[in-house]
Amino acid sequence: MAKKKVALITGASRGIGAATARLFAKHGYIVCVNYLSNNCAANNVVDEIILNGGSAIAIQADVNKESEVQALFDTISSQLGSIDVLINNAGILRAQSRFVDLNEERITQILTGNILSYFLCSKYAIQTMSSDFGGNGGSIVNVSSAASRTGAPNEYIDYAASKGAIDTLTIGLAKEVAAQGIRVNCVRPGLIYTDMHADGGEPNRVDRLKSKLPMQRGGEPEEVAEAIYWLASNKASYATGNFIDLAGGL
Repeated sequence: MAKKKVALITGASRGIGAATARLFAKHGYIVCVNYLSNNCAANNVVDEIILNGGSAIAIQADVNKESEVQALFDTISSQLGSIDVLINNAGILRAQSRFVDLNEERITQILTGNILSYFLCSKYAIQTMSSDFGGNGGSIVNVSSAASRTGAPNEYIDYAASKGAIDTLTIGLAKEVAAQGIRVNCVRPGLIYTDMHADGGEPNRVDRLKSKLPMQRGGEPEEVAEAIYWLASNKASYATGNFIDLAGGL
């Protein structure tokens, strides 16, 4: 019997990450639900997956710390085998702010929190997947944001800048590892109904802004998950360095 594929999804205890975990499990993947602190939410995702006939485990790790990323990959390797897919999804948002009111602490926190984990997790995934390291290839999908294109003025310029870095990472890394059997792609969600808006101080932000979108509605995490899954799957086997925007026409 062929080995089941393994997917690691960072920040998978809620929102887009949780929806993606459920979808990959539905398609037969063994899913590693990574989380930072909400053990209850992560285990609820795992329990739901198992209840529906899938396979999943939850592993706590601060993916902005290299020692914990290494331990995360070691645990996956020992319990599940080598990973086939990495979904870089973990991220943070802080209260809406004008640019001139940003301070060093917040800027550092946002840039570190939204960039570093993508670099660290990709590094260890490449060491697992790359043909240069004896791997069988694989797929990395980065979750960026439509804010990387709009700049998010008066609200989240720091967050938007961090996601612009993820776009650049996607382009450069895709070119560097393509010949090693690894594809690197990216989704850029826009106004999606997730808890992250509450982190920014406005839980109902999607409803306030949705009328300004061509599609006149916010998006659902499951819609983003479908794009992530397609990019990671063999149906996108000739796609690397590509972006899918899920922003209602924004």
